[in-house]
Amino acid sequence: MVPVKRAAVLLLTRKAETVAPGEGFLHSETMHIPVPAVVRLNRYVAIPRQVGTNPSRRGVFVRDDWRCVYCGSGAETIDHVVPRSKGGTHTWDNVVAACAPCNHRKSDRTLAELGWRLPRAPRPPSGWQLRGFRGQRRPDPAWEAWLPRRNHELARRH
Repeated sequence: MVPVKRAAVLLLTRKAETVAPGEGFLHSETMHIPVPAVVRLNRYVAIPRQVGTNPSRRGVFVRDDWRCVYCGSGAETIDHVVPRSKGGTHTWDNVVAACAPCNHRKSDRTLAELGWRLPRAPRPPSGWQLRGFRGQRRPDPAWEAWLPRRNHELARRH
């Protein structure tokens, strides 16, 4: 999953081919190409990693499957595990998705003060979370045949 501009570059350099066309055209002074919805790589192309970037609200929701890490219900806020008022940072390993009631209950206290535990330690996203879905809650329906089944179920829930 790459942005349209990246897909166009891959097509123009013949590193990829269009599998399913999208809507519209990309225009330059000398050519126009159909916007691709799905491309297939002709050979391996390294994808630059963006580790070290600060977490975005949407990125945290995607990483945590739009679920509150404390109770499992739908998440609508983000929470700093170690509150910023107590020296916590706004980094991937300290930010989690939370529902409003849990976030309000936790307030600016630590998990130890509340006797709460995280089911898993927060960490930077990886795989499809890191590369795709930037700013996008649901994948393009044209991608369904190529995405793992788990992602389809998540997309239908939201």
